[in-house]
Parts: sequence; C-alpha cells; structure tokens
Amino acid sequence: MSERKIRLATCSLAGCFGCHMSFLDIDERLFDLLERVEFDRTPLTDIKHCGPCDVGIVEGGVCNAENVHVLREFRNRCKVLVAIGACAINGGIPAMRNNIDLWECFQEVYQYEGGLEGGQVPNDPELPLPFDKVHPVYEVVKVDYFLPGCPPSADAIWKFLSDLLAGREPKLDYGMLHYD
Repeated sequence: MSERKIRLATCSLAGCFGCHMSFLDIDERLFDLLERVEFDRTPLTDIKHCGPCDVGIVEGGVCNAENVHVLREFRNRCKVLVAIGACAINGGIPAMRNNIDLWECFQEVYQYEGGLEGGQVPNDPELPLPFDKVHPVYEVVKVDYFLPGCPPSADAIWKFLSDLLAGREPKLDYGMLHYD
C-alpha cells in the first residue's frame, strides 16, 4: 500500500505572480514533488476553490475585499499556511501605495496624462472594494510559516517544501536567504 500523498494548494493575491514562477523554476524537481503531493487549488490545476488541504501556500498582499474572502476561505481549508514572498509577508511592492491617498492614486492612474482613454476611474459593482492600505497576510489570518524573498529562489522553495513534507521544521541556511 502506498503512503497517502500530501494535499498542497497555492493561491495568489495582490502581487506579481513571481513566487509562483519561482515555484515553477524548481523544474524537474516538480516530478519528485508530484510523487509526494497531490495538487488542489493552484494555477497549475485551475481549480478555483480549495478543498481540504494539508499545506497551503499564499503569495501576494491583501488589497481588497475579494482578497480577504479568498484568503479566509483558503486558510479555513489548509491545515498549514505558508506566506511566501515579500508581498505576503509585509505587503511588498503593492504596499508602496500605502502612503498615498487611494483616491489620489486612482486619479494618477486613470485621469492624468498617460492614463486610460476617457479618464474615468472604474466604478462597477463587479469590481472588488479596494482598501486604503495593502496588508500582509498575517494581519488577516493565522500564518504558520514565512518564506521570505522577492521572490524566494527555486532552491529555497524546494528546500522549504522538502523539509515540511518530510515532517521536519523548515530551515534555510543563510545562503538561501541572502540576496546580492
């Protein structure tokens, strides 16, 4: 009888998707990973809602009401939650707008020279309600592990997941956390 595979899910909030790209950069080690995990929600499967999972990985900050809804649902479905990358851990690049009034930010993007044709700030009930600030994931839900980087390297992700899936406390040496 084979050992039960770990159910792994990922999701992306407000960010650049770089952490998922770094995850894909583990390259052929993905085949080794597939021997130990079964993917649930992830861009690799295109599953939109997460089933019960052992490990959830979230990238990106929380910048709107939809992000909160997605994150809370994701947290409720995952036994262990890993915040990966600067955006999930501290808001990252999206949080650079935190010191600018949201309306001024919208005006700059949509109404001033170089903005969209017509100069209208989108106002459609289908759009998620934006927050004045971008928040790190831990301000909304409990996070079990943090994997820093912008994005973390493929080797760091591989080492972290290998430790976690083997039941060891994930530990990255300084070289995997140091960026030149």
